[in-house]
Amino acid sequence: MDLLTVLSRTFFDIPSMLEVLPQLLSTGLVNTVIISVAATILGTLFGLILALMGISPSRWLRIPARLYTDLFRGLPSILTILLIGQGLARFSYQIFGPTPYPLGIFALSLIASAYMGEIFRAGIQSIEKGQMEACRALGMSYGRAMRLVIIPQGIRRVLPAIVNQFIAIIKDSSLVYLLGLMTGQRELFRVGQDAAVLTGNLSPLLLAGLFYLIITVPLTHAVNHVDVRYRTGRRRMTAPQSGLKEVDEVQQKPAPALTGGAINPLITERGQ
Repeated sequence: MDLLTVLSRTFFDIPSMLEVLPQLLSTGLVNTVIISVAATILGTLFGLILALMGISPSRWLRIPARLYTDLFRGLPSILTILLIGQGLARFSYQIFGPTPYPLGIFALSLIASAYMGEIFRAGIQSIEKGQMEACRALGMSYGRAMRLVIIPQGIRRVLPAIVNQFIAIIKDSSLVYLLGLMTGQRELFRVGQDAAVLTGNLSPLLLAGLFYLIITVPLTHAVNHVDVRYRTGRRRMTAPQSGLKEVDEVQQKPAPALTGGAINPLITERGQ
């Protein structure tokens, strides 16, 4: 048996892929999207609060936000998921029952909020200070100016980074399987892994990886396209023509020749 045959049977066993495909679509893909979207929404809300705390004049707000960000950005994602999923299982059981599904979403949202907070903070601080001064001069309160003027512009500037963080959450959602999800709650990786164990080859796991690529690669190219469009503008701007050009043309025109005994009135006035 040659090497190509072994690789083909190990990674590209079509019958094994077709057998697990319905489960990947109906269970794995659906749960991956639910976990990722829910964690992103919660992480975005928590991250925006962290960003506002991080730029607050009060150090009682800045220091906790800094500590939180350093903590969850410094810990490995797998460690955070295990600590949250196993440490809070008793409290979660009283609310959600024996399923660790909500704890996995909560753990991912804590991780995402630490990164989202830094993204939002960078976007807000990139806005010129003169805009806040102009808003205050118009009689707007600090909160209203942030809500209506500063924050929307800051979010628009960091939109590519937000989408990149969403892609990272999609990939990190594969770590939730460590909490022991039920059969109907398995995400793409867990479905592919279980099928790989049953079939004895890695083709189902490779198919699960292809699903991740189908989700993340188009998002990556889309956010790059949006970033380029935002930076360059949808239309090529042309520089406005200066009115001085017309003045220069008038000055460069030769003065009309004097005929007869006519005297230039400008020369007369200057002579006087």
